[in-house]
Amino acid sequence: MLNGLNIIDLTHRLPGPLAGKILSDLGANVTKVEDSKHKDPFLSGMFSEFDQSFENWYEELNKNKQIVRLDFKSPSIKSEIAKLLEKADGVLLSLSPKLKQTLGLTDEDFQKTGKPIGVIELEASSTQNKAMHDLNALAISGFLSLHVAHREDQIIDPPFMPVAGIAFGQQVATDMLAAIIASTRRGGMVKKISYLHDTAENIFHPFWSKKLQAEKKSRFLHNGAYPCYSLYRTKDGQYVALAAVEEKFWQEVQTTFNLALPMEKRFDTDEKAFDIVSSTFAKLTSSEIEHLSKDKEMCLSIVRKV
Repeated sequence: MLNGLNIIDLTHRLPGPLAGKILSDLGANVTKVEDSKHKDPFLSGMFSEFDQSFENWYEELNKNKQIVRLDFKSPSIKSEIAKLLEKADGVLLSLSPKLKQTLGLTDEDFQKTGKPIGVIELEASSTQNKAMHDLNALAISGFLSLHVAHREDQIIDPPFMPVAGIAFGQQVATDMLAAIIASTRRGGMVKKISYLHDTAENIFHPFWSKKLQAEKKSRFLHNGAYPCYSLYRTKDGQYVALAAVEEKFWQEVQTTFNLALPMEKRFDTDEKAFDIVSSTFAKLTSSEIEHLSKDKEMCLSIVRKV
């Protein structure tokens, strides 16, 4: 779809490279430019030193890009970067002001090219004057409150994936396409700053609005409010993901597993309703559940523990 579109990715870690991956998956030619000495922190640096899984993240996010490593302290670095930009339709940036100056990537440098080019710069927040990671963005925007609403534990594990950063990466990819379209129409540079914190607020807000927050509503279908949509442990220690919300799916679950919870009780928030479903699956192994549910439409899946 984006064949022939050239993107220069001068970002690192998660959001920018994810945006580049999305654009690459859509057919764009994405070139990731790194300092030959420092590379990317996920590959060479603090992150990779304490957890090698970040190296795997790096490989997954950047495997379909052309990786170009340059000496950012070389006297010829500006001309090397300028050559890469000659065919660029868009640039993803996540660099310090000083490094942008060194590499020839300031707003003035882009404007001097006189060509249509979309530039997206990644920053933490438009309102919070502080550095932040994924967890901070979720906390400051208020949405981490849902994660801790019904917990009293002394220590609580963070959400199972960096959801704010993932949403941010998708937003950056969208912003990049919008900037390229606008730059083509205007015949010059179009730049937009994308913010991690702002993205978390904008994307997650519709699902936990100020109205719902004011009502102190923190239990919903998707975080375990009802027995028809939850995870249940099986006899062999695996789990089953049950999402039988619609009547036809619940009817199939009832019939297949002799489930003693009536149709109208599938939205019952009483703990007894959950116990009925839980005890049903606790008597069956994951293999038995898989066999019984084979070729049946009931929105039920096996979750196999790692």
